[in-house]
Amino acid sequence: MMQNLIENIREYLDPVNYGQLRAVLEELSASEIAEIWDNFSDEESLKIFVLIHQDKRGDLITELQTYEQEHLIRELSERITQHLLNDMEPDDLVDLIQSVSPELRSAVWDQLSEETRKETTFLLRFDEDDAAGIMTPRYAAILGGITVAQALHFIRSSMDKLETIYYLYVVDKLKRLNGVVSLKDILRAKDTDLIEDIMIRKVIYVHDDTDQEESARVLENHGLLALPVVDRFSRLLGIITFDDVIDVIREEQTEDIYKMGAMGGNTQSYLETSVWGLVKKRVPWLIILLIAGTITTNVLHMYQNILLTATFLTLFIPVITQTGGNSGTQSSTLMIRGLATGELHFRDMGKVILKELLVGLLLGFTTGFVILARAYLTPPGIEFFPAVAIAISLCSVVIFATVLGALMPLLIHKLGFDPTVAAGPLMSTIIDVCGLTIFFEVTRRVLNL
Repeated sequence: MMQNLIENIREYLDPVNYGQLRAVLEELSASEIAEIWDNFSDEESLKIFVLIHQDKRGDLITELQTYEQEHLIRELSERITQHLLNDMEPDDLVDLIQSVSPELRSAVWDQLSEETRKETTFLLRFDEDDAAGIMTPRYAAILGGITVAQALHFIRSSMDKLETIYYLYVVDKLKRLNGVVSLKDILRAKDTDLIEDIMIRKVIYVHDDTDQEESARVLENHGLLALPVVDRFSRLLGIITFDDVIDVIREEQTEDIYKMGAMGGNTQSYLETSVWGLVKKRVPWLIILLIAGTITTNVLHMYQNILLTATFLTLFIPVITQTGGNSGTQSSTLMIRGLATGELHFRDMGKVILKELLVGLLLGFTTGFVILARAYLTPPGIEFFPAVAIAISLCSVVIFATVLGALMPLLIHKLGFDPTVAAGPLMSTIIDVCGLTIFFEVTRRVLNL
């Protein structure tokens, strides 16, 4: 189906068939066009963009990669570029300005109208990771003393300038947020009713410096389509819409995945990132983990006499470290998820430790029994008592790793850092060192080595 669509579009790229191509593009959303964008050459994609309806161009360019955005801005005529930039939503325009190269940024700025430039300058004041950095200043704000009929007249006359009309925010003459009324409530009320009599006075809002991830969580938890942003004087600055939150969630998930994979840096796409950029993203944590991992050599050196006496222990070192790392990562993943959704807090540490201790015991006994059967009944077929020692040591490592995996994210989050660093390679490296120590100490005492 997708391939047929691409072939049809390519067939209509001849000027004679532009009318048919416009009809095809009219049926597609901006996201659907962006999905097939990479299948066309730069020349073809430029023709397609020009033929797309003007109202859809702004949505499309926000869906494209940075290098594709820059190509279009450089190649489009000045008239089309001006219409494109000035018709874009302010928050999307700010994202575009911040993503393109510095030399192109000044060219974009010169194309903006005075009104658009004022909106953009206002938004650029705020940190891009804060609530104000993702808000739009195009919201519906009314005074509480007006009637429903006056509010409806305002909506009809301002619809083209607003990003959403589902909510109307009620402010005083100093723009302080006093309430909110939905379009549904306005349509249901009488024309003579006052807005202040039907508005909701308890408004869910965030401050301008609230982290974007927390803002997304507030909007999601309360099931809102838009979330007002106020300053420290309770003055309404803008609103965060649901589509902005989706972008935030996607970005934050990408950052979490990078951190769980022991990588730093921004969330720029893989194809846009240079080789050196990928190296810089990976090498710091790789070196840290390498240095931390070398501590295992000290542990092995410390217990080398035991290894010389009971060489069969060497065969089970990978099993011990792998199982311990896996159980620790499982626990940390559950904790990170709980912290992200707001289900868990630092005050729940006692309950978490007790619960994970019981889980660790059950997991430890289960894995211990499996390794006992594996070591005693199948090759290399070691003797029963040494197999029991290995089983006990594995059980101990699993219990330790399970509790530690639950504890670390809570502590890291309490200290104000991102708990996702407690998952993945970092957790495995820490448990490798501690797990080996537990392994050798337990087997040494059980076997009296």
